[in-house]
Amino acid sequence: MSQYTQPHQPQQPYVPAQPPGTRPARNGLGISALVLGIIGTVSGLVPLLFWLAGILGLIALILGLAGRGRAKRGEATNKGVTTFGAVLGLVALILSVVGAVLTFKAVDDAVSDFDKALTESSASAKPAADGGGAAGGTEGKDDVLRGGDSAAYDDGLEITVGTPSSYTPGEFAVGHTKGNSAYTVSVVIENKGKEKFDGALVTVDARAGEDGVDAEQIFDDKTGEGFTGTVLPGKKVTATYAFDTPADAKNLTVEVAPGFEWDASQWELKL
Repeated sequence: MSQYTQPHQPQQPYVPAQPPGTRPARNGLGISALVLGIIGTVSGLVPLLFWLAGILGLIALILGLAGRGRAKRGEATNKGVTTFGAVLGLVALILSVVGAVLTFKAVDDAVSDFDKALTESSASAKPAADGGGAAGGTEGKDDVLRGGDSAAYDDGLEITVGTPSSYTPGEFAVGHTKGNSAYTVSVVIENKGKEKFDGALVTVDARAGEDGVDAEQIFDDKTGEGFTGTVLPGKKVTATYAFDTPADAKNLTVEVAPGFEWDASQWELKL
């Protein structure tokens, strides 16, 4: 009689039974809070990215607080990571506020400087005390600046151009053409404002005759130095310029530009 042999069954590995109600740890909120908190904090270091830091910081803070709630209930095991993410979210929010303040202040300062530059650049005519220069009559009563009139700027700067005087250039003068006439013009800058004025930035140009040809500036041992240094508040400085004009020229237009922040002013002078 044959004997029946039961086939050998492989043994299964022993797996300990889990207690009832045990679930896998839900650590996603804490990890997300940490990642967003790091990105938000880094963004907060750049003032122009304050908006991004604020958004990411708020989300990181909310996720971090929610993750801490999970950790307290035993649903998550990364309480430290969650807490750190929430802290970084709060830091990102603070940096976003600081960045917003700095950005808006910079924009406001830029707008104020621009408005200030526009305001300071304008000048008003201030006729000479004698009614408008040596020519007299009706000169100085219109908007055209004549010899002896002043251009008064809103910041207290005042520029006065005198009437032309015939001039004989020196033997070694530069800028004078034989057969042309030469005239000198005095330019006075008075600083009635509260800030010192840099005279080195002043430019003085001229045009002569009805055609408005350039009147070349003459340089010799008596003229051509121009303005140098600064003019303190309450002080004035004078410089003499010489210009070469066609012999038949009857008028000279002198243009004085105090600098980049001021509009240039023009004087119509009779020769």
